[in-house]
Amino acid sequence: MKNHILIVEDEEDIRELVRYNLEREGFSVSEAESGEEGLKKVLKKRPDLILLDLMLPGKDGMQVCRELKQNEEARSIPILMMTARGEESDIVAGLELGAEDYIVKPFSPKVLMARVKAVLRRNTSPEPADEAVLSIGDLVIHPGRHQVTVGGKPVDLTATEFGVLHLLARRPGWVFTRYQIVDAVHGEDYPVTERSVDVQIVGLRKKMKKAGTLIETVRGIGYRFGDGA
Repeated sequence: MKNHILIVEDEEDIRELVRYNLEREGFSVSEAESGEEGLKKVLKKRPDLILLDLMLPGKDGMQVCRELKQNEEARSIPILMMTARGEESDIVAGLELGAEDYIVKPFSPKVLMARVKAVLRRNTSPEPADEAVLSIGDLVIHPGRHQVTVGGKPVDLTATEFGVLHLLARRPGWVFTRYQIVDAVHGEDYPVTERSVDVQIVGLRKKMKKAGTLIETVRGIGYRFGDGA
């Protein structure tokens, strides 16, 4: 069956452009011009993904995202935010509310399709269990043993560094804000703060050497683990 995608965007030109490219890729598409209309359509026919503009008349995208993530029936639907340049604080807030990813306007259709497919791929693939061994190229993470190897050679990580790496690697492509990383990783060996997250990342990249490039910086937002998309 075709994946169903809901576009919530008040600018008709953008809706038409996005719809055209989605349908050309074989997706089923519906549209909403406002946050209120978008919420009604989500509850009427559950989409597989929501493309949500943040600047909407009436209820803005942030309010829509918050309401969806508080709704038992809708909270698991992935949200890809569409934002204007210079809205980094809104992007951070949206990600912390539970949005899956974001794309900045103006965007190319190719980049949009890549983001859409990556989000759908991540949400149809089961998330690895906490103790599942993760293998990404030469990198192997063994949570049970609290062990990391690169090319078969052990990498000596602190408890906090291991926690940060495991958090990112379990969800390739997922953007984590610094606050989310702090909230998820409580290292006893190092006081974890938003500022110290950057220190942890620098240390991780240095210790992981070439494999450290898998950890990508998302400027102004936080970090993600490369998924090759």
